[in-house]
Amino acid sequence: MKDFTGRVAAVTGAASGIGRAVAGELARRGAHLALSDIDEAGLHGTVKQCEGSGTGVTTAVVDVADRDAVYGWADKVQADHGKVNLLVNNAGVALGATVESMSYADFEWLMNINFWGVVYGTKAFLPHLRASGEGHIANVSSVFGLISVPSQSAYNAAKFAVRGFSDTLRMELEIEGAPVSVTTIHPGGIKTNIARNARVDPSVELLAGDADAARRDFERVFITSPEKAARQIVNAIQRDRRRALIGPDAKAIDFVSRLPAVLYQSVLTKGAARLRR
Repeated sequence: MKDFTGRVAAVTGAASGIGRAVAGELARRGAHLALSDIDEAGLHGTVKQCEGSGTGVTTAVVDVADRDAVYGWADKVQADHGKVNLLVNNAGVALGATVESMSYADFEWLMNINFWGVVYGTKAFLPHLRASGEGHIANVSSVFGLISVPSQSAYNAAKFAVRGFSDTLRMELEIEGAPVSVTTIHPGGIKTNIARNARVDPSVELLAGDADAARRDFERVFITSPEKAARQIVNAIQRDRRRALIGPDAKAIDFVSRLPAVLYQSVLTKGAARLRR
């Protein structure tokens, strides 16, 4: 997809953060937008941001964990816009908890959004992307889909799964010669509210001390603005990258992920142990 002018892009989690910024970037490049989120007020804010671009925008309140809702939205986007060329599976949540203390309810909540939401979106939109003759899927993983981190087992599991799912789909589509491609997005620390809105189990304090302080410390390492991240994401789609490392910290973490696991895991374990003491 070398040009976004007149193309139709569907974006999940578009009410804030990366999703809102990607919507704005695509609008500036001439794409029509179909935006979804569970936050209706936030969606209206994104639409206002895109006003004046001269492109058409539709919105829908959709919980990506609801398979029927995602399929219904995909069909409605096709009906409203006449085609779909791009899907950005961006919606996501965060959870801090040790494996032992994490509840199944919290684990399932995160997996249903971060992993199954990507699966539902991909499978619901793929027939429409094929029909367009020029389609692309961008699935948002994370740097935590490259390395594992204490207290992030559920998030790691989901983001590693998104990476494996997306890599496999890309290869299958290439084997077939399909008119659809796939890019896996690995953002580093992006200045969004994901940490502030995360569910945090009391067990995290055993690893990192005070939970509120841990949130603040985590947010301090968010170095890339959503707008800069969006430009990098859209450029990666345009260049048909297999994987896109978003932010300088993502590139550093990608390098770390290629080292023997014992090296980076020992550093993380010792650091967490110091915090605990």
